[in-house]
Amino acid sequence: MTAEVLLGLAVFALVSSITPGPNNLMLMASGANFGFRRTIPHMLGVGLGFTLMVLLVGVGVVQVFTLFPVTYLILKVVSVIYLVYLAWKIGSAAPLDTTTDAPGVPFTFVQAALFQWVNPKAWTMALTAITIYSPSRNVAAVAFVAAVFGIVNLPCISLWTSLGQQLQRVLTSPMRLRVFNITMALLLVGSLYPVLISLE
Repeated sequence: MTAEVLLGLAVFALVSSITPGPNNLMLMASGANFGFRRTIPHMLGVGLGFTLMVLLVGVGVVQVFTLFPVTYLILKVVSVIYLVYLAWKIGSAAPLDTTTDAPGVPFTFVQAALFQWVNPKAWTMALTAITIYSPSRNVAAVAFVAAVFGIVNLPCISLWTSLGQQLQRVLTSPMRLRVFNITMALLLVGSLYPVLISLE
């Protein structure tokens, strides 16, 4: 891989990882509701889960869509349903009870890793990265693309969690937190617009 291609891959990984999407919106909401430390398993699940996804997509998972096109439609429908459910969970979340040791339950590592497989933006990122930067599907090249995303992705998503944590200074009342959660839920649903258009 030439230096120019590596630079292009790194920029693509940076831009696609740091821009708003289901993962980043959910991490910001988690940071605001649970704090940075309790969101670490969620962040690691996103970072490592997506890296594994890129690797598996590159070595052949995407061929399932070619052989059975209906599976891609099924994936889109399942993704929309699940993301709407998550948006409802975020929007209807009760304010934290700071008098208890476990004020709510953030995403676990496994939940966040599995979520990548129903995240439309993650699929778009993985398919685009493999198509452009590893068209030969060579295992070494695919692994390199996945590694670059693994290195770039985690710092990017950490910024969104940190932003959410900083918002705790503003979300000092149950009403403000409720408005924030509803706003995050609406943005999460809004992120489905490209998928909904493609279903028509």
